[in-house]
Amino acid sequence: MRRVPWWGVVSALAAPVLLIGGWTMAAAIQPVPFDAVVRTISDLAALNTPHRLVMTTALVGVGLSHIATACALAPAAVAGRWLLAVGELTTLGVAAFPLHARGGSSSAHTAAAAAAFISLAVWPAFAWVRRRRPEQIVSAVLEPRVSAAATCALLLAVGWFFTELLAGGDKVGLAERVAAGTQALWPLAVVLSLRKTQPNLGMVSAGPSQT
Repeated sequence: MRRVPWWGVVSALAAPVLLIGGWTMAAAIQPVPFDAVVRTISDLAALNTPHRLVMTTALVGVGLSHIATACALAPAAVAGRWLLAVGELTTLGVAAFPLHARGGSSSAHTAAAAAAFISLAVWPAFAWVRRRRPEQIVSAVLEPRVSAAATCALLLAVGWFFTELLAGGDKVGLAERVAAGTQALWPLAVVLSLRKTQPNLGMVSAGPSQT
C-alpha cells in the first residue's frame, strides 16, 4: 500500500479552509447584511453580487485542492478517487457557470452543483479497500462499513439541502453549508487517518525483507 505524500495533507487541508474561509469572508464584505442561513453559497458568486470574485476564487481553489487530494489518495480504491476528482471538476463548473444577475437561475450552474454534491457524497462508498490477507493493515476510514457510513451521512446532509431548496425552506443556506462543509472535511479525515496508519504499514513491510 503506497504512502499518502505530504502534499496530499496540504491539499486536503486547503479545501475546507478555502471553502469555509471563502464564504465567511465573502459574506462579511457585502455592503448589505448577508443572511447565510437563508441564502446560498452560490449567491455570493452570482453575477450581480459585489466582490463575487472572493467566493469564485475560493470555489476554484477547493476544486483544485481536491483534485490534488484524489491524486494523493493512492491507498484508496481507484473508483472512489475518480469520483472525488469528478466532484471537484464539477465544483470548477459551479465557479465557471455562476448564477445570473438579479436572482436568475442557470441550468448549467444547477447541473454542475448537483453533480458535485452527489459525486462528493458517494465517493467514500467506492473508495474502500478489501483486506486480502489477515496480516494486512487497512485504515479504518477505508473499511467497507466506515466508507458506507460516511456516504450515508453525506447523503443525508445533501438530502436536507435538496429538500430545503425544492421546498423553498428558510434554512437553504445553512443546509448547503452543512453539506458542503462535511464533504470538504471528509477527504481531510481520510488523509490524516492514512498518514497515521501508514508508519505501521512501513514497519510491517520492512520486517520480512530483513529475514
